[in-house]
Amino acid sequence: MRQRTTNVPRYQDLTSPQVPRTMDGATLVWPVGGLEQHGPHLPLSVDLDIPEALSRQVVAELGGLLLPGQPLSARSLPQSGGGLRFPGTVHIGGTTFIDYLTDCLRSLSRLGLGRLVVINGHYENEGLLFEAIDGCAPDTLFADTEVVAFSWWSLVTDGWLGEHIPHFPGWHAEHAGLTETSLMMYLRPDVVRAERPSHTSPPPAGVYRHPVDVDEISNQGVLSSAVGASAELGERLFWHLVDGAVELLGKPSRLP
Repeated sequence: MRQRTTNVPRYQDLTSPQVPRTMDGATLVWPVGGLEQHGPHLPLSVDLDIPEALSRQVVAELGGLLLPGQPLSARSLPQSGGGLRFPGTVHIGGTTFIDYLTDCLRSLSRLGLGRLVVINGHYENEGLLFEAIDGCAPDTLFADTEVVAFSWWSLVTDGWLGEHIPHFPGWHAEHAGLTETSLMMYLRPDVVRAERPSHTSPPPAGVYRHPVDVDEISNQGVLSSAVGASAELGERLFWHLVDGAVELLGKPSRLP
């Protein structure tokens, strides 16, 4: 059985004099997530917990350093996150979020990195994250740095889904469903509650309606179904993600 690594080099543990020689040409992995409602059974931290765990394991497998996770996210939308009618979600407006990410990227570019890896865990972040990277003139800002950004679910293959979740509702509707619940049961079982809500009619992808009936599009904020979730499925999925990230990113980084 494969074991997760919890103790990896962290950027925040460096001293200022260590930064230039440590970060020059190194890999920095940045988890970007959110604090968003995930029904009655999962904590608000799901969208940060999953990319943080994956980022930590990527550092363990490929080298580099882990950057503290970004905990706040873009707006939760009704058809992909349940929306803001459920309490607990903390969000940043879209244009502000892009500006914030752009400022972060500009600051990170001064470290002389060899590679910046950004792993996203919040569905609505993805387009804004990509826009921030593309809009900050990466050819100039990161002239000598490879930048790779992706959402964790983009690593899940059709073959894996066909084997484990044959009636997959689409990633927009997997909010608080089988995959997130199973991953959290594996990664943080202490914060997963006993309920397993099910919603039999997930919202269609790419459709926005106003006014929205939250009881029609979700069951207590769950857009599909958490029935059948297990730590075993979460473990299989987590290591599938790790293998996908290693394949995507290629050879190990220079160790700090």
